Amino acid sequence: MATEKVFPMTLEGKAKLENELADLKTVKRKEVVERIKIARSFGDLSENSEYDSAKDEQAFVEGRITTLENMIRNAQIIDASAMSGEVALGNTVTFVELPNGDEETYTIVGSAEADPFEGLISNDSPIAKALLGCKEGDEVSIQTPGGEMNVKIVKISA
Repeated sequence: MATEKVFPMTLEGKAKLENELADLKTVKRKEVVERIKIARSFGDLSENSEYDSAKDEQAFVEGRITTLENMIRNAQIIDASAMSGEVALGNTVTFVELPNGDEETYTIVGSAEADPFEGLISNDSPIAKALLGCKEGDEVSIQTPGGEMNVKIVKISA
């Protein structure tokens, strides 16, 4: 039997997924069922684009529910407060790009809750992979799709 994938995430990330799941089950699911009911009333289903669209949305919603249930069931909560002085999952890392000095701050999270626009990067991303295990003051070379980037870690916090 294959082992199920573990999804590392923070407590906040798990709560966010649980809220999305509750919304999908209680609100979105009912909205889609209502759209299907209305589309059926239009008659011939073979040429009914509203019905096809509603069925596609229903498939998406049900698929997302299944995905979220699996992620929540296999969640591994990250305890960022148990800092060892090294960059680890759940830590917020501030670094300065070398040589121009642009400062960036990211929190390293599991892929389930990654949102780069919110400063949450996946532990599977090139930046996180390069930073994991490093300490404050370390200079790190990061291979990104856009080329090599050299940074110096300024601060690590929980």
